[in-house]
Amino acid sequence: MTPSATTTAARAADRPAAAGADGRVRVLRVIARMNVGGPSHHVSLLSGRLDPERFETLLVHGRLGAEEGSLEQLAGREACRVQQLPELAPEINPRDDIRAVRALVGIIRDFRPHVVHTHTAKAGFVARIAASLVPGPRPVVVHTYHGHVLERVFGRAKSGVFRVLEHGLARRSDVLIGVSSATVDDLVRLGVAPRERFRVVPLGLDLERFQQPDSAACGAFRAAAGARDDDVLLAYMGRLVPHKRVDVLIDAVARLRGSGLPVKLAIVGGGPERDALQALAADRGVADDVHFHGYVADVVPVAHGADIAVIASRSEGTPVCIIEAAAAGRPAVAASTDGVPDIVRPETGLLVPPGDAIAFADAVQRLVEDKGLRERMGRSAREHVLPRYSVDRLLGDIERLYDELVAAAPQQAGRRATPSPGPQVTPSPLR
Repeated sequence: MTPSATTTAARAADRPAAAGADGRVRVLRVIARMNVGGPSHHVSLLSGRLDPERFETLLVHGRLGAEEGSLEQLAGREACRVQQLPELAPEINPRDDIRAVRALVGIIRDFRPHVVHTHTAKAGFVARIAASLVPGPRPVVVHTYHGHVLERVFGRAKSGVFRVLEHGLARRSDVLIGVSSATVDDLVRLGVAPRERFRVVPLGLDLERFQQPDSAACGAFRAAAGARDDDVLLAYMGRLVPHKRVDVLIDAVARLRGSGLPVKLAIVGGGPERDALQALAADRGVADDVHFHGYVADVVPVAHGADIAVIASRSEGTPVCIIEAAAAGRPAVAASTDGVPDIVRPETGLLVPPGDAIAFADAVQRLVEDKGLRERMGRSAREHVLPRYSVDRLLGDIERLYDELVAAAPQQAGRRATPSPGPQVTPSPLR
């Protein structure tokens, strides 16, 4: 039955006005924590660089997990308006999670956002529930998947529970975003939501800073890794957790060193697996060839100081470390999983099956023995990532999406799970 004019007006009142008193759209952005990684870069740039004359953004984040490096200073450099929510933590804790929901309900009531945009699983869980509990006008709800942990990370039972929860949360969302086509494909296959509910919006990063490296800092990084001029330095940047499979990298280096190749590995990052990985390097006889740097504030010397970027994760959304290395003109050897093939193309690096240390070593050996190939792939890698993963492209994509959603809000009022799919906002194919 066609709703009456009175009913239509009442539904329109379920949304905030299309803009605030100053004409700006208010965006509440929520992320679980500002740890070292792609999502923290992503939200800092979005929160700090959206057109301030058109958007007012509040970035809310929780506390770090154990042994995690912080990127909170990046949000500060981007002049983001930030509020920390201590109750929001990476661990599952019903008492803290309930407190986090209550706190976010209060933030939403005070800030009155037109858009609530959540990033990462924990923030998506807590903030989407909070948005549905706020009385009065309901904001547009957007969630970005920067990857997922719905398989290959936890056991079958736990993964199944998470899939059920994500399916329910998807029904509370107006738009779902995946940072790669592969991520969206996985989420559709796993039954989170139908494909028409998703958009693809790749990461955007500040890549200009990789164009003018400090040669002294790059040399210092190589020296700290024990790499001489004639050594080929591999670099891994990321957390030291099981699903990143850093053990595969160490096993590959052991094979390469056993073949007499001048290879070193720099591991930049931290996490609960560090002690076990150091013990593994000693057991494989490559303790002097694998250097654990911990977290570093400036990754530009890492990207430029290394010769090849490496990553062996069994689950990976869009690895920032590979994009940053490519911006520095470095090729990659990577496990072919999730969104990695969007970045590592045949002309920019080599892909290997996940978990295969022998194949990984063989791929690295090919690049070690052919410097010309390394240099050609590095140039192609830079050409590939600069236009596709720039911050300007990201800002344009998200501003167009918000404009579309807020403009449609009165017509969409009261329809929590059936927004118009609209046009894809990805400006060009990634493949």
